[in-house]
Amino acid sequence: MFIGRRIDGPEHVDETHAYEETNIRSIERLGEIEEWLTYDIPRAIVGRAWGGKYRGQTQKWYALRFVGDQGEIDIAHPAGGHDPEFVEWRWEPIENLPTMIVPFKRPVYERVVHEFARFASGALIPGRERGKETRNP
Repeated sequence: MFIGRRIDGPEHVDETHAYEETNIRSIERLGEIEEWLTYDIPRAIVGRAWGGKYRGQTQKWYALRFVGDQGEIDIAHPAGGHDPEFVEWRWEPIENLPTMIVPFKRPVYERVVHEFARFASGALIPGRERGKETRNP
């Protein structure tokens, strides 16, 4: 799973739970979760998260496989003139995600792992050059 650490965000409760997922351009679509998944922000931070305008989020999840070269990944210069959102990224085994995310988002990530783990089993992580691929643990 490709994960990125956000530059900042009021929904983060500590450094342990600062990583979130993202996608990239060179992908192959593998599947999706049919229904939309929802989480609520805890009352303690609802006034700070997203400027106090929202109390949660509803998301549509897709399983995608990165088929490009890792040199394509550029979090410092996002496309479309957007400001950078992430300060770092890495590949992480999908089964680790629920313990890495803030607790209030955990049920969504547990569902994502349950639905998409079949796509991650033995998946190749693309290297910068042909022949330098490694297998996901």
